[in-house]
Parts: sequence; C-alpha cells; structure tokens
Amino acid sequence: MAEITAKMVADLRASTGLGMMECKKALVEAEGNMEKAEEILRIKSGAKAGKLAGRTAAEGVLACAIEGKTGALVEVNCETDFVAKDAGFVAFAQSVAKTAATQKPATVEELSALVEDERKAVIAKLGENMSVRRFQLIETSGNLVAYIHGSLATEGVLVEYTGSEDVARKIGMHIVAAKPQCVREDQVDAATVEKERHIYTEQAVASGKPAEIAAKMVEGRIKKFLAEVSLNGQAFVMNPDQTVAQFAKENNTEILSFVRYKVGDGIEKKAVDYAAEVAAAAKV
Repeated sequence: MAEITAKMVADLRASTGLGMMECKKALVEAEGNMEKAEEILRIKSGAKAGKLAGRTAAEGVLACAIEGKTGALVEVNCETDFVAKDAGFVAFAQSVAKTAATQKPATVEELSALVEDERKAVIAKLGENMSVRRFQLIETSGNLVAYIHGSLATEGVLVEYTGSEDVARKIGMHIVAAKPQCVREDQVDAATVEKERHIYTEQAVASGKPAEIAAKMVEGRIKKFLAEVSLNGQAFVMNPDQTVAQFAKENNTEILSFVRYKVGDGIEKKAVDYAAEVAAAAKV
C-alpha cells in the first residue's frame, strides 16, 4: 500500500472540503488512490459537499462569543452574500464562535474538526461551500466586549479592557472605523517603522533640505505615522478634538488589546462570467 502523506491528506481535503481525519481514513481505505478516496468520501459524506468544495468561499460573516474570561472572534465564509444573510448560516457562525470560546482550540484545523458535522449539515441545506477561515481567542483577567458592525456582520472587533463596558464598546466602534494596527505606539512593527523612516528620509533628501532640518522632518513624520496607526494616538471618531487615549483616561478605562477582522480580507475573489457559463451550458 502507498504511504499516506500529509500532502495527500491536504490535497484530498482541498478537493472535497471534508475533515482531515475523514480524508486520511478514506486514503487508507483506498490504499493511497486519490480518485478512489474521493469517491469513498462522496459516497459516505454526500456528493454535494464534495462537488462544492472547489468553489471559492469569499463572502461570509463574523461572529463573536464571550464565555467567562475567554472571547472568540471568528470568520466563517460562504460563496454568496445571499447565503451570508441566511439565518441558518448566521446561526452556524455563532455556534462556531461559541465552540471556539468554550473549547479553546489551538488551530483553525482543530476548530473546523469540532464543527465539521454541523458544517456539512448546513452545506447540505443551503447548497454552498462554507468554511471556518480564521479565529482568534483572547483570554483575560480583565473584561471583554465585542462590536460587530451592521446587519451584514462583515466587520467587527473583540476588545480586552478594564473600566467601563460602554466606553470600551464605543472604542470598539472606533477601531472598526479607523482600523488601527495596535493599541500603543511601541507595539508597531519595527520593520514597518524602519520602512517608513527610509521613505521619509529619501523624500527629505530629495527636497534639498539641510541635513539637520531633514532629520527633524523625518522624526516629525514618524511621530505622526505612529499616532495614525496606533489606537491610543488616533483622533477619536466620536470627538476628533481628543485622542482615544484621552477619551479612555477621562472615563477611567484602559484598552489592553483587540482583534479586528473584516470578512474576505486577503481572499482573491474569482471573477465569474455568468453569461459565458450559460452559453457554455447551452452548447452541451
């Protein structure tokens, strides 16, 4: 019998959309024959899930669950915005978030395995491929609050804080709108800062300014950049006359950390020419 490699399992999972353990068992049963293993999975798990697995799932929703001192923000994808609005799909996403918060899986694969039976049932009902794309947990000794923006639930944030829940929620709304990279300036990635410094330095030199003045220009622009990308330094969207840090401090609140997601970030959506598809189908 051929050796069952991790790549074989991954390839089968990619082509069927089913769980890793199911794929591995099918490959063992098929003695390493990929085509036979896929057939076994389609017979056992349903043809619909197998046939749909190759389609890009770039729509979807965010869901958040807070269980005690643990919170989870998850992104669950589907193929169309129509299904993304379906109550059954939204309920599945909420269930995934609760599973993440209570079971605390270490990886997306672990979380996906925990909800696999439920996922297949929703696929069978709604007729679209769907997947758990990503999630993040925050475990804290402080407090947690979530904000999911709008009825489409495509942008959201989970915030760790001390102090006022109402203030933290308002800052969560700011985070979704202003998209900071981190809470404090000293948390900005050093490589990113150096890249910006290099750009500003080259611009200052090209302007013909004396070295001393150019150096001050660079430092000023770096300071402005750090304020723009860190939460505490940003002008608060509900009152631009004060920074987020000032708003939090005057309300005895501190933001410790956050995780912000937007559905589909980084996914390359496939352009579908429906007219061409219909024309091609007509020729068959």
